[in-house]
Amino acid sequence: MSDQKLLLRSADALLIVDVQHDFLPGGALAVPHGDAVLAPLNRAIDLCAGQGVAVFATRDWHPIDHCSFKARGGPWPPHCIAGTPGAEFADGLRLGSDARVVSKGTEPGREAYSGFAGTDLEQRLRGAGVRRLVVGGLATDYCVLQTVLDGRRLGFDVVVLRDAIAAVDKRDGERALDEMAAAGALIA
Repeated sequence: MSDQKLLLRSADALLIVDVQHDFLPGGALAVPHGDAVLAPLNRAIDLCAGQGVAVFATRDWHPIDHCSFKARGGPWPPHCIAGTPGAEFADGLRLGSDARVVSKGTEPGREAYSGFAGTDLEQRLRGAGVRRLVVGGLATDYCVLQTVLDGRRLGFDVVVLRDAIAAVDKRDGERALDEMAAAGALIA
């Protein structure tokens, strides 16, 4: 997608999902080629800054005993533990100081793939007058998928930036794109 194809409106927000060290190559739960999302996301951030469009960024912010970890019976290795280097946003992601950060997965016994799960994201978006979400981040087949589906269920228009997402599994990522499109999201 080129910059010219992303036409922003005043009621838009860029929503960056979980672009954190632990999800990048070399991280505790690395998404293959996860770092490839950085350049397109940075272009989108620059466009938003130039047009006064709000930027929101979700992050996994887990307690050390989170239910998603294998030691607690979950499917994943420990990752994005609050306050650790692995939970920090990617060094190459140019989030401005005005980016609004939403922490998810903060309760030990509650899973949260979606940026809306157990957070105030919906209220913050509505308070900012947002009607359309432009979404990119990690991982297509988990947190991006669930965030997009919840956004659609909550009545937001959603545009998924295809070149600004990466999947844990390529086939699951394609299925996730199909599912998002079937839910009414535009894949750009």
